Amino acid sequence: MPGTKRFQHVIETPEPGKWELSGYEAALPITEKSNPLTQDLDKADAEQIVRLLGQCDAEIFQEEGQVMPTYQRLYSESVLTTMVQVAGKVQEVLKEPEGGLVVLSGGGSSGRMAFLMSVSFNQLMKGLGQKPLYTYIIAGGDRSVMASREGTEDSALHGIEELKKVAAGKKRVIVIGISVGLSAPFVAGQMDYCMDNPAIFLPVLVGFNPVNMARNDPIEDWSSTFRQIAERMQKLQEKQEAFVLNPAIGPEGLSGSSRMKGGSATKILLETLLLAAHKTVDRGIAASQRCLLEILRTFERAHQVTYSQSPKIAALMKQASTSLEKKGRVYLVGWQTLGIIAIMDGVECIHTFGADFRDVRGFLIGDHSDMFSQKAELINQGPQFSFSQEDFLTSILPSLTEIDTVVFIFTLDDNLTEVQTLVEQVKEKTANIQALAHSTVGQTLPTPLKKLFTSIISITWPLLFFEYEGNFIQKFQHELSTKWVLNTVSTGAHVLLGKILQNHMLDLRIRNSKLFWRALAMLQRFSGQPKARCIETLLQVIPTALLSLLSRCSIPEAQAQLAAAPSVCEAVRSALTGPGRKRVADPLETLEPALL
Repeated sequence: MPGTKRFQHVIETPEPGKWELSGYEAALPITEKSNPLTQDLDKADAEQIVRLLGQCDAEIFQEEGQVMPTYQRLYSESVLTTMVQVAGKVQEVLKEPEGGLVVLSGGGSSGRMAFLMSVSFNQLMKGLGQKPLYTYIIAGGDRSVMASREGTEDSALHGIEELKKVAAGKKRVIVIGISVGLSAPFVAGQMDYCMDNPAIFLPVLVGFNPVNMARNDPIEDWSSTFRQIAERMQKLQEKQEAFVLNPAIGPEGLSGSSRMKGGSATKILLETLLLAAHKTVDRGIAASQRCLLEILRTFERAHQVTYSQSPKIAALMKQASTSLEKKGRVYLVGWQTLGIIAIMDGVECIHTFGADFRDVRGFLIGDHSDMFSQKAELINQGPQFSFSQEDFLTSILPSLTEIDTVVFIFTLDDNLTEVQTLVEQVKEKTANIQALAHSTVGQTLPTPLKKLFTSIISITWPLLFFEYEGNFIQKFQHELSTKWVLNTVSTGAHVLLGKILQNHMLDLRIRNSKLFWRALAMLQRFSGQPKARCIETLLQVIPTALLSLLSRCSIPEAQAQLAAAPSVCEAVRSALTGPGRKRVADPLETLEPALL
C-alpha cells in the first residue's frame, strides 16, 4: 500500500480522485456528481463494466487524501470516533433492554436496507435467547420493500407519524435515519422530532455527503430544510445528544444511483457499528476502534473475494442483457436473507432504468413469517407484491420460457435438496440457469446439483473463528457480496441495452422530488440550457404523461389529444370525468407501483 495510508488494507484502494477537487461539478453534492472513473460507461463491454464498477466500490474504503484532505472518509478519525460513540449508546440499550428500542429508518433503497439489517440483528438476538430490540420503518410501509414507491419519502410528517407508532410506550429509543444524499424529508422530520424529544429519543443520521451539501430546499410540510436539521444535529453531537455519520464514499458508478455504493456503504457502516456493540457488550467492555477496524477489514475482504469472480460476473451480465433484449425476464431466486437482496435488486431497476416490474424480479425462499411488521399489507395485493417460494411456483414457473434467465442464490449451508428440486423444475422450462453459491473452505457443491447449472459463480470464503456474534460477519459478507454481484449484473445489463448516456440514468422515472432534481441536472448538463428553461421543459411533459395514464393511450395519442383540446386543463379535466372514471383519494394506493 502507498505509505501515505494510516491503515493496512485488504484491497488496493484508489488514491483520491478528480471528484475531490473543489471545482469539480461544484453545484452538485458528492452523491449526485458523475464519477470520473465511469465517464465512458456507456461505451464499455461487460468485462470493462465489472472492472469499473468494482473500482467504484473500492472507493468506499479509500482514506482521505494526505496532501489535500478534502472530505472525511470511512477510515477518518472523526468517523471512527463517532461510530464508537454510537456503539456505546446502543450498548446502553442492550444492557437495559426494558423499554428500549433501536429503529432503522429510511425511504426507498435506504428503507429496504433498514428492513434487512433489522431482520439480521433481531435474528442475532433471538439466537442468544434475548428479546429482539430492533425494528424498521420504510416510507410507504412494507409494500415499499417489494415495490418501487419512492414518492412516499417526500413527507416529513409521514415520517414522524410512523416513528410515533413504533415507539409508543418505549422509554429509550435510538433512531438511525438513513438518507444517502442527506435529502429525504421522511428522515429529516424524524430527526427533528427526536431532537425535540430528547428524554426518549436519540437521533443518528447516516448519509454520504458533507452537511454543507445536504439538501437545502424547503420541505413542503415542514419548517426546516434537511441541511438546517443536520446542522442542528452537528451542534448537539458535542454533547452526544445527536450524531451525524456522513463519510464521503465518492460518486456512484452510475450517477445518483444510491442503491449501489450508498446502499453498500450503509450496510458496511451500520453492521460494523452494531456488531461491535453486540460483540463487546457481553464481555463488559466498551466498543473500540480496533474492534471496528477488524470488522471493516472483513468487508474489504468481501470486495476482494467477490471481484475475483469478475469474468463469471460479466458472463452473467451478458446473459441477463440477452434475455431482456429478447423481451424475456430475469428471475433472482435467493435463500433466506439473500432472497431479500434479490428482491431489492429487482425492485430498484424499476425507477433506475424505467424497467417494468416484471423485467428483473427477486424471490425469497425460506421462512419469512417474522420478518415483516405489517405483513397483511402484502397479501393479495397483486403480482408486483409476489415474492415467496409459493408465488414463484404458482405464478412464475408455469410461464417460464427459454428466453428467460433464472439465477439461484444460496449458501452451501442451505437446504441443497430443496435447491436441487427447484432447479430441476426450472430446467424443464429454460436452459438459462445460473448459480451464485457461497461456501467456506472445505465445502463442495454436490455433483448432481452442480451439473444442473450452465454456469456457477462460486465464491469461497475463509473460515472465521469467532464467538456467536462474530459468526454473523460471514452472513453479512455473503449478503454484501451478493449485492455487489447483482447490482453489477443488473446495472451492466441495462448499460448494454443502451439505457445509459455516459454514466447517467437516461430512462429514470421521476417518482419523488430527489429524482426530479436529478432529471433537471441531467437536462442542464447535456443541453447547456439555463435552469429555468430546463424546469419549464421538464414540467411540460407532465400533462402528456397524465393524459396517457388517464385515457390508457399511447404517448403519441395523448399528444394528439392535447393538440386538439382547447387547453391543457380542458383535456385533463375531460379525461378525469370521462366514462368509468372515479375520484381517486390517494394515487399512491391505487396506481401500480411501476407507474408512481
